[in-house]
Amino acid sequence: MKLIVFLCGISLVGLVGAQSPIQSATSDELIEKLNPNSATNAIPLRTRGFRNLTPEVREKPNVDLVIQFEFNSSVLLPDSRPLLDNLAQAINSDQLRGLAFLVEGHTDGVGKLAYNLKLSDQRASSVLRYLSSKGVSKERLKAIGKGSNELLLPDKPDAAENRRVKIALNS
Repeated sequence: MKLIVFLCGISLVGLVGAQSPIQSATSDELIEKLNPNSATNAIPLRTRGFRNLTPEVREKPNVDLVIQFEFNSSVLLPDSRPLLDNLAQAINSDQLRGLAFLVEGHTDGVGKLAYNLKLSDQRASSVLRYLSSKGVSKERLKAIGKGSNELLLPDKPDAAENRRVKIALNS
């Protein structure tokens, strides 16, 4: 019975990255998701499997956020500012102080790859500038566009969930 519970726990760990993007969260909720020392992220980044003893790499703490922009643009819509304000507060918290973060822009699978890559890079940079304007040190942030290369829902390339900004620990 204990083995079954343990294996179910391992299966759930793999699903953590496949959650729907967050539309709203408090700074405390964001701290919990991004803090590598929090209870939800306490699983070691590298573990050994039972069978072949090969290292298993775990994803670093991250959170997918629904950040809205003007259509076909990198201009942030006012509806996204409260979530970004809470993110800035979380990044500047004592719990996350000293950690660096990657700001990844993602698009859906509609349109040309090169265009989506450029747009996602501009959107990630727009979020970085906004966070910086709220007191987050630019040295702690790196913006990168992923375009449609890492769809959250690959079987639904045009799904809105694919259009997101991912914040991940960058260490």
